[in-house]
Amino acid sequence: QVQLVESGGGLVQAGGSLRLSCAASGRTFSSYAMGWFRQAPGKEREFVAAISGSGGSRYYADSVKGRFTISRNNALKMVYLQMNSLKSDDTADYYCAARESVTARYGANRYDYWGQGTQVTVSS
Repeated sequence: QVQLVESGGGLVQAGGSLRLSCAASGRTFSSYAMGWFRQAPGKEREFVAAISGSGGSRYYADSVKGRFTISRNNALKMVYLQMNSLKSDDTADYYCAARESVTARYGANRYDYWGQGTQVTVSS
């Protein structure tokens, strides 16, 4: 069982930056691939980024590639999402997710544990 708690959301102007953090509980954190997803009002949850258990493989949605960076610290049981050059389209609730596999995947249905989410609002 893994519990996930996100933090770092807030209000930022377009072009600004935010760093989201996700703290995980439980043992063997490195055994879990981690992902970030987001859901805007009235829209379906969508994939943002994912990272393998070791951190050696990272994947991004085309919409955030070059602007967002996912990283993890297995010793601290943390995963991060650095978001730069934010746009109004990035406004959403952001969720951290864990998958019981070291291999990262894109689909939300491939993840087993979810955090409560943190809200990101980008003003134009």
